Amino acid sequence: MHDLVIRNAQVIDGTGTPPQRLDVAVSGTHIVALGTHLGPAREVVDAGGLTLAPGIVDTHTHYDAQVTWDPFLSPSPSLGVTTALMGNCGFTIAPCRPEDRELTMRNLTHVEGMSLDALRAGIDWGFESFPQYLDQLERSGLGLNVACFVGHSSVRTYVLREDATRRTATAEEVERMRALVDEAMRAGALGFSTTRSGQHNGEAGISMPSRLADQNELLALSAVLKRHGRGVLMMTKDALATTIESIEALANEAQRPYVVAALLHSTATPDGTFDDLRRIAEANARGNRLHGAVSVCPLNFEFTMHEPYVLEGLQAWRPVMTAAKSEMRTLLASAELRENVKRELSVPARRLFDGHWHLMHVAQVKHERNQGMEGKSVAELGRAAGKHPFDFALDLALEEDLDTVFTATLLNSDEEAVGRMMLDPNSLISLSDAGAHLTFLCDAGFGLHLFGHWVRERGLMSLHEAVRKVTGHPAKVFGLQGRGTLVAGNFADMMLFDPATVGRGPSKRVRDLPADASRLTSPAKGLHGVWVNGQRVADAQGILPMAPKAGQLLRHFDA
Repeated sequence: MHDLVIRNAQVIDGTGTPPQRLDVAVSGTHIVALGTHLGPAREVVDAGGLTLAPGIVDTHTHYDAQVTWDPFLSPSPSLGVTTALMGNCGFTIAPCRPEDRELTMRNLTHVEGMSLDALRAGIDWGFESFPQYLDQLERSGLGLNVACFVGHSSVRTYVLREDATRRTATAEEVERMRALVDEAMRAGALGFSTTRSGQHNGEAGISMPSRLADQNELLALSAVLKRHGRGVLMMTKDALATTIESIEALANEAQRPYVVAALLHSTATPDGTFDDLRRIAEANARGNRLHGAVSVCPLNFEFTMHEPYVLEGLQAWRPVMTAAKSEMRTLLASAELRENVKRELSVPARRLFDGHWHLMHVAQVKHERNQGMEGKSVAELGRAAGKHPFDFALDLALEEDLDTVFTATLLNSDEEAVGRMMLDPNSLISLSDAGAHLTFLCDAGFGLHLFGHWVRERGLMSLHEAVRKVTGHPAKVFGLQGRGTLVAGNFADMMLFDPATVGRGPSKRVRDLPADASRLTSPAKGLHGVWVNGQRVADAQGILPMAPKAGQLLRHFDA
């Protein structure tokens, strides 16, 4: 007697093979058989010809804080995700001394767009060390499978304290950091993550700690993984200052795979991402294992001038980031600031925002008299007002006490280029940023967008290849044991969907975070069921009201 049999499904198994009409039997947490006439079961689900596939593996999330109050990592399970990898970019909350908690939360508020009130009210700080953090997650229970990087900025802050954002480390400090990474790996960390991105700043525009590390520190911490013979390295590189060759040196030192983020396409420097992918291919030809993390989604941000993350990578914007609140209005009205920003944007470079004002829109106004502006680009509105688009945007924001909501498509707006990136054999479909930038975007449904937009609407690839790219492929890259494919003996992480309607719905703002903080979320379309380790956690309406904590904390990985 099986626990579950799903009958009459078009099974796409995640290996890249075409679909087959099969039944799937589950006992306990595992798939035990695929075929026909599999015998009786306590529960039988008739798929009615819908597609049954492995659950999506989301390799780039920032749920490290949210998971302490929300074990289901909403909305990911309702969007087909059954395994989430956390701690990317070096932004983790462990290890963390009690006296550094406020700094950690403030930095996350800035660099990852998280509500400080929500973090203060929500985080359960029942840990200090990284092993204690993992133990707490395991004790509390999880709604989906979770694996955690140990993050460079947290490790650096733990050792260097206030100097973490000021200077390079001494040899003795590097050794103490090595010990923390080693401790985390022994406890079951997925690997080691870091960032070099100039866009990654903490409170008051101060660089996140890992950006102060020199190459010797990076080599020493990366090499910890060689000692363990497992684990994955991950870096968000700086578009200009970080070379693929320097990352290859780290991968070679560790003899481990390296995931390079975030390879997003910029129309200002259209060849930049393809140059990175070419250099990654050359590194792999030399025997290393590098993967370029790419996104299937246009990078759409929603923001106000209270915290315009889209501008924070600009050197000319730094005075705003360090200014007191009482100085903001004067500074934003300053002709000098405005001209400096315009001058910097006039020079083509790979950056988050490249001055494409026609892709920045007014989403929501504060005053009724301005409602006619909603939905229009600042380029169009600026022309009508006889102003430069940047001047128009700042003037409108100042008129509305900085409460005007703007949206901007920052990168990945050229779909032909994005399609080429996705098809590159050295790329890894990733970068949902689920759990972060909650006030700006929600790309947690990236997998459903891949199936709906890129497969059904654009015909970029077959559905079975698309499924492989977000299930079997990432599971293999990260060494996730028994995950990512629907084969007998593997864990029963599954999703059932209709290829004719699958996709992600429009983003909407909800207030379901601690302290009544808001976030953007996105509903699924055409998704009929999600099972984690054999237990159903979501259906067409979303996460089940009484969903079981069926997930596992992943601590053991293939070499």
